[in-house]
Amino acid sequence: MKKVILFTVLIVLALFWSEPNIAQCSMCRAVVENNDSNIGQGLNNGILYLMGFPYIMIMAVGILLFRKFSKDHKQAAA
Repeated sequence: MKKVILFTVLIVLALFWSEPNIAQCSMCRAVVENNDSNIGQGLNNGILYLMGFPYIMIMAVGILLFRKFSKDHKQAAA
């Protein structure tokens, strides 16, 4: 029980103790506004790639854990 409370406190502290990261958004906007080429599409694709990769990793770990626990459950039932 103490581990759950400690974990919850650490998560809450991490959420409220983060520093604002607003500068990157204005820098990206300035780069896109100052260039006449098709750099905006490449920037959007890069953002989507960086955003999607952690979800793919989490899903892969979830599938592996599901398979492991379902195999263990089947062996325990037999």
